[in-house]
Order: sequence, then structure tokens, then C-alpha cells
Amino acid sequence: MSHSGKGTPPSQSQPRQPGREHEMEPQPEFRGREYHAAGKLEGRKALITGGDSGIGRAVSALFAREGADVSIVYLEEDNDAETTRRSVEEAGRKCVLIRGDVGDRKLCDQAVKQTVSELGGLDIVVNNAAEQHLVESLADLTDEQLERTFRTNIFSFFYLTRAALPHLKEGSTIICSTSVTAYQGHETLLDYSTTKGAIVTFVRSLSRSLASKGIRVNGVAPGPIWTPLIPASFPDDKVGEFGAETAMQRPGQPEEVAPCYVFLASDDSSYMTGQVLHPNGGRIVNG
Repeated sequence: MSHSGKGTPPSQSQPRQPGREHEMEPQPEFRGREYHAAGKLEGRKALITGGDSGIGRAVSALFAREGADVSIVYLEEDNDAETTRRSVEEAGRKCVLIRGDVGDRKLCDQAVKQTVSELGGLDIVVNNAAEQHLVESLADLTDEQLERTFRTNIFSFFYLTRAALPHLKEGSTIICSTSVTAYQGHETLLDYSTTKGAIVTFVRSLSRSLASKGIRVNGVAPGPIWTPLIPASFPDDKVGEFGAETAMQRPGQPEEVAPCYVFLASDDSSYMTGQVLHPNGGRIVNG
């Protein structure tokens, strides 16, 4: 896929989270039109949180093209979720939509139960849902926001994975979305960045716990990617500069990140666990 052109998106904003992909300009690229599928996930069953839009939608689309049936969890963005469903079904695969808050343990339990029931099993878990809110200083971070961010961004990973484990078997995979901010920090995304650092440690620790069972756990740490979180989080002038600081001088597209998830879900990465991939446009990270 060719994305060699430079440039940042036009200034824009959305009034609330989660953002709506269908309201973005330009629309994020998620289909991977130049992506060549090879049946890498044939017959597998995947559960993806935040699968209605952004990176989760692109992962759902490519997983389907590789032969997987997909179940997606989303908060309330019904229009976006239906677009994802159509993309999965166009690839000839089944898509289950589950509406609810992943920060609720009972919803995570129900999502796993429904996925196993309707898809006939579970082989791949993608912990991807997240939210972020800007604060100018730690003094501005409310208790309510702090707890909300942690519930969505890291508690849900524990809830969903714990519920999924009884259904996973040797060869199953767990993939967690972290962020470049876990490695570089971010002065106005204090709670978000901290949860993303926790996810890295979750990946490293859980991978050691599950290695003897033949279940691999890895992560992906995207840089600035054009998803609904961006116009829903940043003021419009910052959106207009989004991605300019990377070596490639532009934000990435979801379809440029999704192949990392395909790789980690497939047998191509059979000797990888506890690792994190970094599709970030040229940012240098340590750790």
C-alpha cells in the first residue's frame, strides 16, 4: 500500500468521545486495498475491542480477509460498527456486534460468552479499546477521569483476557494495543500514557505466565494514527498539525498498522511472545 505523500489532516474537532469515524475528513483508510491476503487466519475466531472504528476496524477487516470470523465490542457508535460489519461480511466472514462498556467486567464476561456461542470458539483476543483526555497539568486531572481512563484502557484488558482464558488453547494469541506514549510519555496525556505503559508490562508479564500453555501474548505500539480519537481529543488547531513531528511528516492510516496485528495473530510470529511492534512513522523509542 502506498502512503508516501506528506501532509497532515485539516483542522477539525468532535464534541465528545468516543469519536465518530463517519464524521472525519478525510475518512481514515482501513480496507488495505493493496493488501494481499494469504489465508493466514483461516477458520479462526477473533474478539476485538474498539472494533467499530480506527485501528480496530482495520484489524477486523484484514482478519476477515485472512479467513477469520470476527466479534467486535464497541461503546455506542452504531453507524461505525455497521460499516465494520459490512467490511467483514464482504470478505465472506461472520461478524458479531456487541455494544457496551469494556470498563464493566460483566460486559467483558458477556462479550466472551456471546463470541464463543455465536462464532463457535475463540482463538484470538485483541485488547484495543481506549480513551484519552487532555489535561494541562496533574492538578487538572480529576479522580473521575483518572478512574475512567484506567477502567477503559487497562482494567478491561484484565477483565476480557481473564474471561477468555478458559476458551483459549495452544496456538491461541492475545494482542494488546499500547502506544508510542508508553515509551516517550506525553505532557498532556498523563493518565492515558500511564495506562499504555501498564499495557507493555501486562504483555511482558502475561506472556511469561502463558508460554507453557502455548498461548502467545504480544503488543503493538502505534505512533500518531488517523483515528476518531484524534478529533475527539485534541483542539482543532492541534488536529491540523497531527503527525507532522514524525520522520514521515504525516499521521499513519489504520490500514498501515493492521498488518502488525495479522502478523502477531498468525503462525508467522510463532517464535514471538512478550514483544511489542512499533508502527510509528519513524519515532525512535527505547525499551
